[in-house]
Amino acid sequence: MRIGINITPSTDGIEGLTEAARGFDSAWTNQQPGGWDPLALLASVEGGPPELGTAVVPTFPRHPVALATEALTAQVLTGGRLTLGVGPSHAWYMTDQLGLPYSAPAKHTREYLEVLRPLLRGEHVRHSGRFFTVDTRLAIKADPPPVLISALGPRMLEVARDLADGTIAVWVRPELVAEHLVPSLGDGARIVVAPLVAITDDPDGVRAAVAKNFATVGEMPAYRAVLDRAGLAGPADTVVAGTEAEVVRELRRFRDAGVTDLVVSGLGSPVERARVRDAVIGGLR
Repeated sequence: MRIGINITPSTDGIEGLTEAARGFDSAWTNQQPGGWDPLALLASVEGGPPELGTAVVPTFPRHPVALATEALTAQVLTGGRLTLGVGPSHAWYMTDQLGLPYSAPAKHTREYLEVLRPLLRGEHVRHSGRFFTVDTRLAIKADPPPVLISALGPRMLEVARDLADGTIAVWVRPELVAEHLVPSLGDGARIVVAPLVAITDDPDGVRAAVAKNFATVGEMPAYRAVLDRAGLAGPADTVVAGTEAEVVRELRRFRDAGVTDLVVSGLGSPVERARVRDAVIGGLR
């Protein structure tokens, strides 16, 4: 199991991203409402790990030709280290904040990949479908990056199996990985899981804070469905929290369940997040 870290910065600045990623197999960032552009951000990371990934870039706001152009540019700027994670995001962001129709996200993602992946390979794409009409190719010379999608439900997992290299999953436990994700994707698929992690002597307090701060997660249809599938009340039930030994033992369960890539998001103050970083590097490598 490869070990990565989430380096999504606050809105204050991007200093220290390279140092935060040091010692890990990969570093990942995402597109947050009002936040930094993830591909441009990764292109700013000098040195660091052999893989830089997006988890994820929303598909609805970006035409696949535009995203393919940006991704290949980032692939060149990062020295061929990019892994492109994409996903449909959620209606509350796409429609409520951006005013974009959010219809048939699984079908939209499938058609998106049917355009995106050949463009990344340098092929001329001629496509006329429900969502996109394309007749073009890109002139950027770069190796095509691996493509993952944020797939949790059955229809999105079918898309991941058919057209992507694997899935990026959040708010899941090892049991759901072993019983749902692995059988749905088949052999050879990458399963990237990004848990929230805290080293603490008050795990119940940490989970209570997550339950409060991430309460809306349990109301989003895609996440609610996967939480219900796993028999979990809310996102707090997926948090990995406890002593260093307890955290390392729990994270190893993800490996045993079939996770190929673990992307850790440390909780707490900078000092507390540094403890998570040191424990993960020391205990899982």
